[in-house]
Amino acid sequence: MLTFLDFEKPIAELETRVAELRETASVGSIDIEAEIGRLEVKSAKLLKDTYAKLTPWQKSQVARHPERPHFNDYVAGLTDDFLPLAGDRAFGDDPAIIGGLGRIEGRRVMIIGHEKGDDTASRLKHNFGMAKPEGYRKAIRLMKLADHFGIPIVTLVDTPGAFPGVEAEERGQAEAIARSIEQCLEVKVPIIAAIVGEGGSGGAVAIAAANRVLMFEHAVYSVISPEGCASILWRTADKAPEAAEAMKITASDLQALGVVDRIVAEPLGGAHRDPEAAIGAIKGAIMEELDGFSVIGGDELLAQRRAKFLAIG
Repeated sequence: MLTFLDFEKPIAELETRVAELRETASVGSIDIEAEIGRLEVKSAKLLKDTYAKLTPWQKSQVARHPERPHFNDYVAGLTDDFLPLAGDRAFGDDPAIIGGLGRIEGRRVMIIGHEKGDDTASRLKHNFGMAKPEGYRKAIRLMKLADHFGIPIVTLVDTPGAFPGVEAEERGQAEAIARSIEQCLEVKVPIIAAIVGEGGSGGAVAIAAANRVLMFEHAVYSVISPEGCASILWRTADKAPEAAEAMKITASDLQALGVVDRIVAEPLGGAHRDPEAAIGAIKGAIMEELDGFSVIGGDELLAQRRAKFLAIG
């Protein structure tokens, strides 16, 4: 059963009522199809109206929805095959970042991204998508491999941020993130990054310094979470909605600021309502971007990427 967010309660009530009426109709002799149809139209309109005017705080809730597709879902829908490559060759493997070789419509790509997990066990396994230094060092290794063989890189960003634990700091978290950003800016193959959920701080930028940055319309991308910002400025997380408004974390704001290049539309009600359609939309956008880079040389790709990020700010 679909999980509803707080601001979706009126929609939940209508959809629950429709489900109850359908169950009644299936076991009884009363014709209530007209009433069901009326409520479905009303529910669809309410859903459309609600999602047409989401606040930045509400968008952050949608971006974190537990039923949004995650990295493994995207890989299954994007690629014809996928060969995962594990380990950083220095400490170990970090399941918060997954990467490997695959083919999208027959085209070879290196895919790297955050995996949050979709139930309690897998979320713990993947550390809720919060990578440690070995995760970023794995990403660096895979980017170098892609560069050596001339394979385009596609990254899928969905993380609250890099893991802030003591062990991560002991193993050089800041240095690993900086090196990952540096590696993004050094390869001579195209890099396409897609912000598909949360783009949190340096943990996101580490694999998103790309030639083209795509972003789902209900995703968010920011230097800190709204709750974290509110805790610093107002000393209470209760001010998170105000912080989200001020931080310009939405796709439209970031496109206007030149941080994001392209907004990808989501199914009505968010990617979690129709994951297959959402994956298809991001696949189409990635293929179009890859086609655009097919005639651009490595030196030009490198210069373009560096100029793009030097110009931000």
